Amino acid sequence: MYPKSIQKLVEVFSRFPTVGPRTASRFVFYLLKAPDIEIDDFVQTIQNLRKEIRQCTFCFNYFEIAEDAQGKGLCAICADQSRDRSLLCVVEKESDLETLEKTKQYKGRYFILGGVHDILKKDGLQNIKAQELKERVTGEVQEVILALNPTTEGEAAVLYLERTLKPLAKKITRLGRGLPVGGELEYADEETLRSALEGRK
Repeated sequence: MYPKSIQKLVEVFSRFPTVGPRTASRFVFYLLKAPDIEIDDFVQTIQNLRKEIRQCTFCFNYFEIAEDAQGKGLCAICADQSRDRSLLCVVEKESDLETLEKTKQYKGRYFILGGVHDILKKDGLQNIKAQELKERVTGEVQEVILALNPTTEGEAAVLYLERTLKPLAKKITRLGRGLPVGGELEYADEETLRSALEGRK
């Protein structure tokens, strides 16, 4: 058994996505051996994260408070008046938004739905922002692109959102099938994503 302080930090790191107890214990022992200046920098960086980062009130992406020049709580993408406001691309997580943005193919706005990995479980639908999405699909939005990962959970979320948004009488499209079934947007190359965006239906 590890001393209580070590075990507590192992438990904390184990809550991180994809981090198990073995990897978490490696993190802890790395920190124990690290110089004080590195530990101080680590602690300060975490504190600054909570002080300097906010969540966009429209798309739920995270951004630096300093970027909110107009004080409207919007990230740079949502505040950009040159973006096509008739398009709204729904993604599962922040890294999917960043990956799509790197293609420079999409010029509309985004909406981060939240994790869909529990959607097939009882009460799993409560973990996604379906109601908030309906509120964003206003008169200026003409097309909603459901850019979710082509996994079992992603497909279930797409079907649910299609039913939820249908009464709003908006055009609803999916990414083209350039993406492999079971794959994730985060790991797709830019050319594949460009093809998927162009081939949405």
